[in-house]
Amino acid sequence: MTLAGISLLIIALSFAFIAVFVVKTLKAASSTMTSVSNTLEKVEGQMQGITSESENLLKKTNNIASDLEKKTQSINGFVDSLQNVGATMGNVNHTLNGMAESVAHASDRSSDQVAQAMRWGDAAIELYLRWKTKKNNTGKRG
Repeated sequence: MTLAGISLLIIALSFAFIAVFVVKTLKAASSTMTSVSNTLEKVEGQMQGITSESENLLKKTNNIASDLEKKTQSINGFVDSLQNVGATMGNVNHTLNGMAESVAHASDRSSDQVAQAMRWGDAAIELYLRWKTKKNNTGKRG
């Protein structure tokens, strides 16, 4: 074998080794890509599940917010009604206080009038008794 033949043999063997390593590298890369592809498919499926769950959660949240708004409006009406009841009760209380004052004032006036009438009655009875006593005293003398 000549030097050119040996060189060609070494070059051929080098290409064969390079071809074997390239094939092994490409097989490893293919295996890795398959694994990455499977992982991405799983992630995509999970993302679809998360997306649908997020949409359902968002719908439920919107329904709850809507329900809460309706209930808040109902409570506002109830609070307004309670305020009106409170104002009405205040008016009734004020009216009753006025009536109580009027009754007390009238009672005081009536008490004064009753006391004066009793004094007049006492005076009249006393005069009657004196008159009767005088009449009896004059009738016994005669």
